[in-house]
Amino acid sequence: MTTFPLWLNLLIALLIALSGIITLVGTLGLVKLRHFYSRMHAPTLGNTLGVFCMLVACALVASFSTQKLLIYPLIITVLLVITSPVTAILLMRAAIKRELRQRMADYAPDEPGHMDMPLKSKGEPPSHT
Repeated sequence: MTTFPLWLNLLIALLIALSGIITLVGTLGLVKLRHFYSRMHAPTLGNTLGVFCMLVACALVASFSTQKLLIYPLIITVLLVITSPVTAILLMRAAIKRELRQRMADYAPDEPGHMDMPLKSKGEPPSHT
């Protein structure tokens, strides 16, 4: 068993603590923000950065323990950074399509009317009644 130097222990502890704080802030944003589109940003950005910090800490521990650079935590990080925003974009696009078909007051009564989205057919704007 190898002992880690003090600077590495401090860096790993800082990354793990930062990961927890950022993930907590992202989760609180999910709970506190009112509108779906606002809610999507907090967990997507916060949790992605939180997991990134955790995986960098894991990469440091694994690399120092084996005395060679291990890249699998970094590969996981890259895949997460790519897939999390793509998932958020797909969820937002689905919500926009739903909103075009159904009045927002039916599924989000605390939010005002429709978003200003272009209509497929040229004509009058959606009614807010």
